[in-house]
Amino acid sequence: MKLKKVGSAVLATMLTCSLSVTPVFADEVSDLKDQKAQAQSEMNNLQSQLNTLMNKMSDLENELIETGEEISKTEEDLKAAEEDQEKQYDAMKLRIKYMYEEGTGTATMEKVLTSGDMSSILSQAEYSQQVHEYDREKLDEYIATTEKVKELKNSLEEKQDNLEATQVEFEAQQSELNTTISEKSEEISSLDGMIQEAARKAAEEAARKKAEEEAKKKAAAEKAAKEKASAESSNSGGSSSGSSTTAVEEEEDTYTEPSGGSDNGGGSSSSEPSYSASTGNAIVDRAYSCLGADYVWGACSPGAFDCSGLVSYCLTGSYSRIGTSSTFLGWSRVSNPQPGDVCAGVGHCGIYIGNGQMIHAATEGVGVIIGPVQSGMVYVRG
Repeated sequence: MKLKKVGSAVLATMLTCSLSVTPVFADEVSDLKDQKAQAQSEMNNLQSQLNTLMNKMSDLENELIETGEEISKTEEDLKAAEEDQEKQYDAMKLRIKYMYEEGTGTATMEKVLTSGDMSSILSQAEYSQQVHEYDREKLDEYIATTEKVKELKNSLEEKQDNLEATQVEFEAQQSELNTTISEKSEEISSLDGMIQEAARKAAEEAARKKAEEEAKKKAAAEKAAKEKASAESSNSGGSSSGSSTTAVEEEEDTYTEPSGGSDNGGGSSSSEPSYSASTGNAIVDRAYSCLGADYVWGACSPGAFDCSGLVSYCLTGSYSRIGTSSTFLGWSRVSNPQPGDVCAGVGHCGIYIGNGQMIHAATEGVGVIIGPVQSGMVYVRG
């Protein structure tokens, strides 16, 4: 009986020691999972901020295009108003020359005095005064119209400058968010590796402890059996009692190693849009024909484009806008870009011409040029 108590005490000590080590690894895995969950939550929040910012940039691009179109229309109105003002000024000079022949001013007075009776004289004098007043009123009216159109044009240009400044700020925020998201993604990836390593160590430690416990239990059982047999052989006349077996059940913790999973990047298994070499070459030819054109917000016309206006013309051959860079971002993406495909990013787009190059309407003062496909752009095909 005393021997059994000693054996039970030894076994309990071994179980206590084994259980005091394994939870250390379990706690490490739990802590790492908590860190990963927090990092994932932070990255989701950053991604939400980025999505909101991208929507704002899309709205801003549309507003810039509309403002550019308004400025173009205002320039046309200003040109027409200045022409009307010039015509009125020329007409007034012609009438002045007619009424004041040779610059003496005697012609008008002579007409008034030779009009006949007093009533005719007064009528002629009143007519001459009305002509002067009409000329002055019309000239003042045209001048006021011209000034009003100029003020509108200046206001629109100021608005466009402010919008472009906001666009620069948004692009800086986008770059900062992309950098932070990239860093957070690397942190999560690192935590994944640490979790898998800790889980592997925990599984190895549990297996080692289990093997040690089974070996010690087996040794203790063998020793108890030998001592029992020795006691029975020394006890003559003793009756042989049935052997009782005391089983110590061990609860086995099962740890499932987290699956690494696979990141498909949201890709689609569907086939890519078909590509036509003849269509692609025609698009590229149009793009080359526009090199050197001016950059004008809201423009899609011969000699002047903004980025989406250029892409629209190259794709259709018509000076009509079919969308913005946000529109093109929604088209089917391709992994094997061909000449004539569209390079699209948030707030900018161009025509792919091969070898990592594109033709695009860059910015004001630069115009339509050839340049490298910008970081973050994707290739799409309509």
